Amino acid sequence: MDTAPDLTTATAIAATGQTQAAAAPRIKFSSHGFCIDHPDPELGAQLMANALGVADRDAMDGILRQLVKASVSGGKPCEVNLAFMISMVRSIGPRDSVEAMLVAQMVSVHVMAMRCAHHLAHAKDLAQHDSAARALGRLARTFPAQIEALNRHRSHSEPAITVQNVKVEDGGNAIVGNVTQHASVIVSDTSPASAARNAPKAAGSRRRRNSADAARDAQA
Repeated sequence: MDTAPDLTTATAIAATGQTQAAAAPRIKFSSHGFCIDHPDPELGAQLMANALGVADRDAMDGILRQLVKASVSGGKPCEVNLAFMISMVRSIGPRDSVEAMLVAQMVSVHVMAMRCAHHLAHAKDLAQHDSAARALGRLARTFPAQIEALNRHRSHSEPAITVQNVKVEDGGNAIVGNVTQHASVIVSDTSPASAARNAPKAAGSRRRRNSADAARDAQA
């Protein structure tokens, strides 16, 4: 009896292995601190750096320690909170060090906002209710501002668009060469309607000049 797996099963197993390898590893806490939970320390560090959007080990350690501190619940770091925060950073996909820091702040603000929402729901008196409501309101306003800052930073780093092929109809004008535009496009109005609008102004100007010349000749 042939017990070897078929091609479909082997492909599924390989795909599962690749997905697990590409995913960000989890963080394991101990009495001495925390470490990246991965059988290959070097590969684990690289996967974590890729997930956090940083270029080197020092940046990864710094962002990771900050996320660990932000994950604290009940006086100690929470593995569940931290795993969620790392997953959210990875899904947003920071592209440089600025985005890595900003996205880390974003996920931390979200976790804090949800914590304030929990305190608000379980407030025992008016003072606790007001304190949690104010904190939740500030955090809720901060989060969309961070999203806007991220989008603005990304839009400024987008490459310019270069137009190389231009088709010109009869009566139009063209610029010979490459035209580079960033955020706006300037179009000159060379349509017949525009020429018709400008024609009466030119004719009126000529008539005024002719009348002035005739008046000077009469006075002479």
